[in-house]
Amino acid sequence: MKKFLTLALAMTTTLAAAQNLRVGMAYDAGGKFDKSFNQSAYEGSLRAKKNLGIEVKDFEPSDPSQVVQGIRGFANEGFDLTIGVGFANNASISQVAKENPDLFFGLIDDVSPQKNVASLTFSEQEGSYLVGYLAGMNSSTGVVGFVGGMDIPLIHKFEAGYTAGVKAANPKARVIAQYVGTTPEAWNNPGKAKEIAGSMRTRGADIIFAAAGASGNGVIDYVKQTQCLKAANLPSGVSFGSNNFASVAKSAKYKAACAGNTRPMFFIGVDSNQNYLGDTDGNAATLNHGMTSMLKRVDNAVYALINDVKADKFKGGQRTFGLKDGGVGYAVDQYNKALISSAQVVKVEAAKAKIISGAVKVPTK
Repeated sequence: MKKFLTLALAMTTTLAAAQNLRVGMAYDAGGKFDKSFNQSAYEGSLRAKKNLGIEVKDFEPSDPSQVVQGIRGFANEGFDLTIGVGFANNASISQVAKENPDLFFGLIDDVSPQKNVASLTFSEQEGSYLVGYLAGMNSSTGVVGFVGGMDIPLIHKFEAGYTAGVKAANPKARVIAQYVGTTPEAWNNPGKAKEIAGSMRTRGADIIFAAAGASGNGVIDYVKQTQCLKAANLPSGVSFGSNNFASVAKSAKYKAACAGNTRPMFFIGVDSNQNYLGDTDGNAATLNHGMTSMLKRVDNAVYALINDVKADKFKGGQRTFGLKDGGVGYAVDQYNKALISSAQVVKVEAAKAKIISGAVKVPTK
C-alpha cells in the first residue's frame, strides 16, 4: 500500500511539473540587471514565478546576432510563452513566431505583425511629462538636461513628454537634450553618458533625466560624484533663481564639498524606481540626488501577459499601458519625500488628471 501511494504521489508530482507554464525571457542590450528597463521585466517574471507557479528561463545575448537563436531555442523546446524584451528583438520574435503559429510570444516596446505576438507598448511621454513638471518646478537654474540612449522615435517620446512637462511648470526653463548614440551599443555606454552629463552641467543644468538603459548609470554616477553646482562656475546668462532645498538635511560630506553659494544636482531615474541610487551616505533622511524616477511598469505588463496565458486568455496584437491604467508614473518614496513637497505633489497629480481626462495632450515628438 505504501509503495502504491508513493508511486501515485510521484506520478501526480511529475504530471503537475509537466503542466507548469514555461516562459522564456530574451533580454535586450544591457542585461537583466541593468537597474532599469530589462530589470523591470525580470522582476515581473519573478513575481509571476512566485505567484503563478510558472517556470522561467532567461536568455541574455552577448551579441545581437545571437537573439534569434535564443528565441528559437525556447520555441524548439515548446515553451508556452517567449517574451522579447526591447524593440531590438522585434525581428527575431516576429520571425520565430511566424515559424511557430501554435505558440505564444510577447514583445516589449514595439509592435509585431504576427497574430500570435502580444505587443506591449507604453505611453512613455505621459510619465515623462510628470517628471518634467517636477524638474521645471525644482530647477534652481532654469536649465535641465535630457540624456537619451539610442536616437530613435521611442526615446523621442521620453524627450518630448519631459520637455512639455518642464515648460508647463516653468515656461522660461530651457531643456538641453543629447543622445548617447545611434546603434544598440548606446544602451550600454555609461562612460559616454557620464561625459554628456558633465557637459550639461557646464551649461548650467542642475537636473538631468536619463532615458538610456544601462548608460543612464553614467549620469547617476556623475551627479552623485559632482553633487552640486557652484555660482562661480555658472555660464554666462545662467544664475540661481531659487533655493528649494535649503532646509533639507545634508551629509557632512556634502556640506564640505558644496559650501558657499551652491545648489544640489539631481538625476531623474527611468523605468524602475532608481531613487535609492541617489543616496550617498546610507541615510535616506539626508539630501538624496535622485529627484524622482519615471516609472515604466514593464514588470506589470510582463506579469499581466503571463497571467493571461496561464488563464488561457492570450490575445495577440498591440496593448498600450499609460497613466490611466498604471503603466507609467513617477516615484515618491523615503528617498525623495524631503525633496518634493505635498504642494508639488498636488500640482503633479492635477497635471496627471488632465492627461488622463484628455484635457492635456502630451506630444510624442
